[in-house]
Amino acid sequence: MKLSVIVPVYNEYETVKPAIEAILAVDKADEIVVVDDGSTDGTRELYPDIQALSDRIRIFMHAKNQGKGAAVRTGFEKATGDIYLIQDADLEYDPRDYEALIRPIVENRATVVYGSRFRGGPTKTMFFWHMVGNKFLTFVTNIMYNTILSDMETCYKVFRADVIEDIPLRSRGFEFEPEITSKVLKRGHRIYEVPISYNGREFDEGKKLNPWVEGPKALYYLVKYRFVD
Repeated sequence: MKLSVIVPVYNEYETVKPAIEAILAVDKADEIVVVDDGSTDGTRELYPDIQALSDRIRIFMHAKNQGKGAAVRTGFEKATGDIYLIQDADLEYDPRDYEALIRPIVENRATVVYGSRFRGGPTKTMFFWHMVGNKFLTFVTNIMYNTILSDMETCYKVFRADVIEDIPLRSRGFEFEPEITSKVLKRGHRIYEVPISYNGREFDEGKKLNPWVEGPKALYYLVKYRFVD
């Protein structure tokens, strides 16, 4: 099965090239779909060198910043594989986990796989309140959609391509995470979780997600998409 790795990028000058090199090093991706979401920090100047790394890399540009969800949606539209895997460009998630992430789909045991930071993989200790917020949102997801996820907000979300083709997506920002999770579960897909490693960034290293802003938004969309598609 052909694997398309979708890489949304916004102002990742220090990490985007090492991230692409890490993806290439594991040699699992048949194509790497990079979507730059209006970077202004010099990231775009790196793309000629990144493109030269491999003919499997395809790069697309948003004229202005629209949000991670918008970048992922563009990646879905441009991808040509049988499996879609979302990979952030910030080196928090390790492509060496790809084999475990795609195996349940390749073996026809699942149509959707999430990589969980809370199922026993090696993890850098990070922010307490980020963990509390994540676990609360996952708890709400489990109650509202009758499931037992451990990490709804994970970056590593993997889908068989036909699953995505059946889902109308609207989110532009980080609310993409609850939207896709809600709509996958409403369509009867049971999410398979595998443990992954996680090396979180500090805010002074470029971490962008603010839990006090994004947490309430995620809660709103979890409730909204329970009743509206």
